[in-house]
Amino acid sequence: MQPHLQLHEGSGNLVYDPTEYRRLIGRLMCLTHSGREIFYVVSKLSQFLSAPTYEHMLTGLHVLKYLKGSLGNGLFFSLSSTLILKSFSNSDWGACPDTRRSTTWYCFFLGNSLNS
Repeated sequence: MQPHLQLHEGSGNLVYDPTEYRRLIGRLMCLTHSGREIFYVVSKLSQFLSAPTYEHMLTGLHVLKYLKGSLGNGLFFSLSSTLILKSFSNSDWGACPDTRRSTTWYCFFLGNSLNS
């Protein structure tokens, strides 16, 4: 989704046939189980199922274009690595000198592959 795009109900002309938009969003909802990076935009687009506009449809098509371009992205698991889950975390309480908020980071490895 474009960074400064503000979608709302009255953003443009209504789509002539809303069933195509509903079918697109339904298929994208199925893909959110495997691609979590599209979850936000699909949940945002699903708010306009009752009266979709062309701007909503174009945003949905942008998501499809993104998915087409990112087909090769994913996790690589080597055959030689063991499937042991390892996690590391660190917390620093009050580390930010301006706000005195804590900072935290974490990472998870499955074998030798970094997951998050």
